[in-house]
Amino acid sequence: MESLSELRERRAFECRLTPDRALGSLDEAEAFLRDRALLTRTPDCALPSLYEACHEPPYAPGTAGFGSWPATKWPWFGALTERGHLCVGVHRGKNLLVSAEAAALLDPIIRAETDRMRAEDPGWRRLLDHLARVGPSTTEDLRTELSLKRQELKALRSPLERCGVIVARSVAMTSGRDHGGGGDAGGGGDAGGGGDAGGDGHRHDSELSRWDQAYHAPPAAQAGISPTAATSAMATTVDSSARSASSARSASSTTSASSDPAEAFADLLVTAVRAAVVAPEPELRRWFSWSWYWTNTLVDDLVQAGRLRRLDAHIAATASG
Repeated sequence: MESLSELRERRAFECRLTPDRALGSLDEAEAFLRDRALLTRTPDCALPSLYEACHEPPYAPGTAGFGSWPATKWPWFGALTERGHLCVGVHRGKNLLVSAEAAALLDPIIRAETDRMRAEDPGWRRLLDHLARVGPSTTEDLRTELSLKRQELKALRSPLERCGVIVARSVAMTSGRDHGGGGDAGGGGDAGGGGDAGGDGHRHDSELSRWDQAYHAPPAAQAGISPTAATSAMATTVDSSARSASSARSASSTTSASSDPAEAFADLLVTAVRAAVVAPEPELRRWFSWSWYWTNTLVDDLVQAGRLRRLDAHIAATASG
């Protein structure tokens, strides 16, 4: 069984924390996402970070925000969403890129949250029902169609995005749709809307979708086959060489994604710990937005079940987790 120092060494390698492991291409970045299952944009915890793995000088040294992003590789975050990977705000409102495997674990949680939030607030229900009727829409169109001011729409969408119920992505406005009024590429969190506004000469806006419009379960999962197994198999087919190191990880993870949101949250937590390799125990409860799924015995229960293990105030996933 690995010691804490050995786990930290493995974390440095698998999470690409050293310059010799720097991501060299968008294809490598996509393989990194598939291997880790979820990536933050910038480093803010033990979860792996896309930009940290780039090991590139910042766009504007000495500045915060966008200026601290990698000088030339910053578009990769948005480019991965264009390849079909979802970016959600469930990391306490910050952007989180998720692989198909992680999205399958998120699905029962976010569907339950959709029902809860729709029932809880008439404004949330109005926005969600409108998107259900008309489909994914830009914030500019939504403000017009729902007669909302910019701040009114922001107040509605922000908590929905934070819980994953709405998924935002940045879109460049074409001349045909660019009919006045400022764009709204900001969606809260660390970069707004899951894409990357500006930098290409176009005005950007955010396109909002319901989770059940943005996420499409693999056919195998829809037929009753384990979503985790199905997405792992699909990812292996797409890039078997990139997944060879993580196929064992997928096989040893939960063999069937639960439809119960509390159980799915436990599965997601184990997947997140595995992505980080090892993490300080107090940090785990701050990774995701849904604090109501956290119980004081959650980590104890997962340790007792043999899915996680404790060592020196840190948590790591077990081989059978």
